Amino acid sequence: MTTTTVNLTVNGDRLNRNIAQLAAIGQLANGASSRVAFTPEDLQGRKQVQQWMVEAGMTTRVDAAGNIIGRYPGQNSDFPALATGSHIDTVPVAGDFDGCLGVLAGIEVVRTLKEHHICLQHPLEVIVFTDEESSVIGSKAMAGEANPDPEAYRRADGTAIEDCLAKIGGDWSKLPTAQRDRTDIIAFVELHVEQGGVLESKNAQIGVVQGVVGQYRFFVEIAGRANHAGTTPMGDRKDALVAAAEVILAVNRIGFQPPGSQVATVGYLKASPNASNTVADKVELTIDLRDLSQSHLEALIEQMRQEFDAIALKTNTEIAMTQTLHIRPTLATPIVEDAIEQIAQQLNLTSYRLPSRAGHDAQETGRFADMGMIFVPSRNGISHSGDEYTSPEECTQGTNVLLQTFLMLDRLYQ
Repeated sequence: MTTTTVNLTVNGDRLNRNIAQLAAIGQLANGASSRVAFTPEDLQGRKQVQQWMVEAGMTTRVDAAGNIIGRYPGQNSDFPALATGSHIDTVPVAGDFDGCLGVLAGIEVVRTLKEHHICLQHPLEVIVFTDEESSVIGSKAMAGEANPDPEAYRRADGTAIEDCLAKIGGDWSKLPTAQRDRTDIIAFVELHVEQGGVLESKNAQIGVVQGVVGQYRFFVEIAGRANHAGTTPMGDRKDALVAAAEVILAVNRIGFQPPGSQVATVGYLKASPNASNTVADKVELTIDLRDLSQSHLEALIEQMRQEFDAIALKTNTEIAMTQTLHIRPTLATPIVEDAIEQIAQQLNLTSYRLPSRAGHDAQETGRFADMGMIFVPSRNGISHSGDEYTSPEECTQGTNVLLQTFLMLDRLYQ
């Protein structure tokens, strides 16, 4: 690495100004942002970002999945691209940073390279992925993991995905053409706010992400028998709610159980008939199970099934568990993970290795390319809220790590 590139830094004022400008698109009265995918606000944000890409020196295109792909040429056109990016769509009431930082940081990296007349050996792509907050269709299509059934992507208001993609320049009928592979993109690095409080608690400036956890969800239905709460002896009951209480406690124990760093959550519960003087005959609940190791997840699932069978026998109920979500974990690639950590050290920034427990576009791109993620702190661990905050200094620090990581990877992948 030359002295010139070692000292190369992004324009933090411009980066943070762009973050504020994008946040103003779809800004709510309370200061939060709202750019739900495929809405007029999302389209306006996409138009603005694409304009910034062009001004930064990139050519742009929109693929069949609606992903915006900005490309800055490399010295060797035969080399696969190094890529970065994230999403700019939001949850209905959002902060300024989730997803947006990763996109705008990528554009700022390209601006910085262009202003210093630096062209990497590899082309550099900045990608805005479609609808990360709901269907994740953009990055799933790029990974070849999209569901071929359009009904799987119908919006909550009934709008067909075909119409949604057409709005943003995509084309459902050509969705397979959005798939990329390692000959197109050799490595993908995503900068993102942590959306949790680990970095803040560790007093670390940079998070070196070890991977994105797998997410398994289950719908559990417990069948008992409704009966009078006063006249039914305790030993004669088939109380679905008692069984549910034991299931919840079992799930919680599994979340704490060593080894591993899994999390296990029952977040939804519905009892029937839900009357104070009646033994419950039916309970529905959901389980969310996450971990970085797929084999560990599978072992925990088998343990849950065995424990639930024992609970059903003990409570004279029937317990059925159906999987509703299966997202495999994606580990960061060591060469990328190590590069991020080394760059943080070179920039005198404290770093900490941790898994991402939230899903990201990098989880999908990591299925076909080498992958790494850079986290910067979220104040009080808050995200998906108008109170989400990462300081301008932290945004700039993360973007400088992204810039220098690409300079290092450009050499390592030759």
